[in-house]
Amino acid sequence: MAEKILVTSALPYANGPIHIGHAVEYIQTDVYVRFLKSCGKDVVYFCADDTHGTPIELNAAKQGLKPEEFVARFYEQHKKDFQDLDISVDWFHSTHSPENRHYSELIYGRLKEKGDIERRDIEQTYCEKDKRFLPDRFIRGTCPNCKAADQYGDACEKCGKAYSPTDLIDPKCSLCGTPPVRKHSAHLFFKLSRHADFLQQVLKRPGFIHAGLANQLQSFFEKGLADWDISRDGPYFGFAIPGETDKYFYVWLDAPIGYIATTEKWAKETGKAQSALDYWAPDAKTRIVHFIGKDIVYFHALFWPAVLNVANLHVPTELKIHGHLTVNGEKMSKSRGTLVAARTYLDNLDPSYLRFFYAANLGPGPEDFDLNLKDFRLRVNGELVNNVCNLANRALTILSGSLEKRLAPGKDGQGKALVEAALARVPEVREAFEKLEYRNAIKAIVEIAQTANAFLQTQAPWAKQKTDVEGARADLSDVADVVYLLGALLAPVTPRLTEKLFAQLGAEPLTFQALERARYPLLDRSRPIGTPEPLLPRLEETQVNALIPPSPTEPVKEAPKKAEKKAEKKPAEQPTPQASPGAGAGAPAATPGDIEYDDFAKVVLKVGKIVAAEKVANADKLLKLTVDVGEEAPRTIVSGIAQAYTPEQVSGRRVVVVMNLKPRKLKGIESRGMLLTAGPGGKDLSLLDPGDMPPGSEVK
Repeated sequence: MAEKILVTSALPYANGPIHIGHAVEYIQTDVYVRFLKSCGKDVVYFCADDTHGTPIELNAAKQGLKPEEFVARFYEQHKKDFQDLDISVDWFHSTHSPENRHYSELIYGRLKEKGDIERRDIEQTYCEKDKRFLPDRFIRGTCPNCKAADQYGDACEKCGKAYSPTDLIDPKCSLCGTPPVRKHSAHLFFKLSRHADFLQQVLKRPGFIHAGLANQLQSFFEKGLADWDISRDGPYFGFAIPGETDKYFYVWLDAPIGYIATTEKWAKETGKAQSALDYWAPDAKTRIVHFIGKDIVYFHALFWPAVLNVANLHVPTELKIHGHLTVNGEKMSKSRGTLVAARTYLDNLDPSYLRFFYAANLGPGPEDFDLNLKDFRLRVNGELVNNVCNLANRALTILSGSLEKRLAPGKDGQGKALVEAALARVPEVREAFEKLEYRNAIKAIVEIAQTANAFLQTQAPWAKQKTDVEGARADLSDVADVVYLLGALLAPVTPRLTEKLFAQLGAEPLTFQALERARYPLLDRSRPIGTPEPLLPRLEETQVNALIPPSPTEPVKEAPKKAEKKAEKKPAEQPTPQASPGAGAGAPAATPGDIEYDDFAKVVLKVGKIVAAEKVANADKLLKLTVDVGEEAPRTIVSGIAQAYTPEQVSGRRVVVVMNLKPRKLKGIESRGMLLTAGPGGKDLSLLDPGDMPPGSEVK
C-alpha cells in the first residue's frame, strides 16, 4: 500500500487577520504539498483556526460579541485569505468544533488512565475587581531582573529573562490597572517529566527535526523537563474539563488536537477515510509532517509527541521549521506600518509575486529572511517577469502571428540540445523541493529560463522567419518546449501563473510524475498552441511601496514659499559631482559643462540583459556581470553597484549599457562597457530600466 502523507500548518489564532509573516508558513507548506501531489503522492493538507483562550474571550466582549460569533468572523476571513493566496488546503476547520471536543476529551481520558495527570495546588495572580485569575499576558509590572517597567507576566521584552507572574515588581492587571492579589487554585498537570527518555529518542530520529534545533532543545532536559499545566480557571473560552468544576482545557492542549479534529471532519465530509484514525492510529502507514515557526518548537517537539504517545496515537514523523519574516530589515510592527495584512497585499498585488519571492528565499532551516520592498520588486521583475514570463510571451507571440500557432516536429539540432539540457536539470529541481531547498529550486529554474532566452536571442527567429520560416518555427517550438517544462517546475510555486501558461500552450498540465518518463519533444507538436498574452505585469515601485504607507510621524515637507522660489533661481555654488558607481571603481570626478550634440552623439547606448552576475573578490563595491547586448557573445562588465544590488537581484535584469567606452581593467578583469544608474551612489542608486526591449536595441 502506498504511503499516506498528512501535512499541516500551524493554526492561525482567530483573534485577528492573517498577515504576510503568517503567509511565509502557509506558502512554504503549500509549495511542498503541491510538489508532492505533482509527484503522484497520496497527500492531504489540513489547517484550522485556533479559537480558544482568554484573549479571544476578552476581545469578543469588547466588541459586544459572544466568543463564538467573534471567532466565526475571523474563520471566514482566514478561509478567504487562504483561498486568495492560492493555499490548497484539503480542509480548513476550527478548534471550536464537536470533533475537537471529542478528541480533546478522549486524549485527556487516556492521559488520566495512564496516571499522567496530577492535581496540584498553585498560587496565581487574581484580580478582585474583574473576578478572574490573570494569565501571563494579562498582568504587567516591573521586570525582577533588569527593572524595566511595563513588562508582561511571563518574560521581559528588554532583557529576555523568563519568570513567573508572581515575580513581577508592582504588578497590575492589564484590564483595569488594579494591583492583583495572590490566590491558590487547584490545577491539572501533564507529567511531561516522565517522558524524557522517549522524547530523546524522538529527537534522534533521522529527519524528525533540524539538527541545530534538536541541540537547542537539550537545554530543557539539562534543567529537567517541567510538567505542563493543562488547565485554566473560568471564566475562559474553551472546553470544560470532564469531571471538574469551572476548569477548562488550556488552549495549548486542544490547539494541536485540532490537526486530528480536522482530519476527522474531512473524513466525515468527503468519505475519503473512515475516520481520523486512518491517519492517526499508532500503526497507520502515515507520514505526518508539521510545518511550524521556530517560536513554537517546544510545544510540537516535546509536549505534543509525549501527549500523542501516552494517548496511543501516531507521533509526528517530521517537523519542518522556518524562521521569521522581517520587513525592510526590521521586525514587523504595527506602529511602523510593516505588519501588512494578507488582505492588504491581496487587494493590491497578485499572490504569484509573493509566492515566488518567498520560495526564492526559503531553505530548510529556521533562519529569518527579509522582505525588502526594493529587493522584492527587482528580484520578481528580473527573475520571474523579465525572464520566465517574457520568454514565454516572446516565443508564443511570434508563433501565434504569421506562423499560425503551428509547431514544428522535433528534430536534431541546437534546439533539441537546449530542451534536453533543461530536462537534465529536473532531478536537481526535484531534489531541492523534496529537501525544502526552495531557493535552490528557483535558482535552477531561473537559469533554465536564462539559457532559453540566450538561445532565442542568438537564433533571432523574428528575423529568421523572413527567409527561413520553418527554421524559425523549429527554434520557437523548441523554446516552447522549455516554456512547458518551466510551467511544470514552477507549478508548486506559482500555480495560477502556470495554469495560464499551460492554457496558452494549448497543453495539459505537465507534472513531476510525467517528467519521470518525459522525452524530447515535450509538447504534442501536432496540436496548435493557444492564444498568448502577458502572464504577469512588471511590479512598479509605487505599487509595492503602497503596501507600507509613510509613517504619520514623518515630517511633511512643505512647498517652498514664493520668496524662497525666487531665491532658488539665483546662481549657487555647485558641488563637485561624485563618480557614479555604475562607471566602475576609480572613475574620475569632473565638473560638467555644456557640450555640443555631436559630443553626445558619440556615445553609443544599447539595451543589455544581465545573464550572469557574481561578486568580485576583495572588492565590496564591484560586481562582475555577463551582459547580452545583442552581439555574437555577451560582454563582461565590471560595475560598482554591489552595495545596492546582490548578484541575484540583477540576474535577468535589463539595463542601459554604454557600448563604446574604452575597455579598462578593474581588479584584473577587463570591463567592456558601463551601466547607467541614477542616485548619489553606494546603497542609494538605481539601474536605469529600458523596459522589455530586446538586448541590442538602441537607446536614444
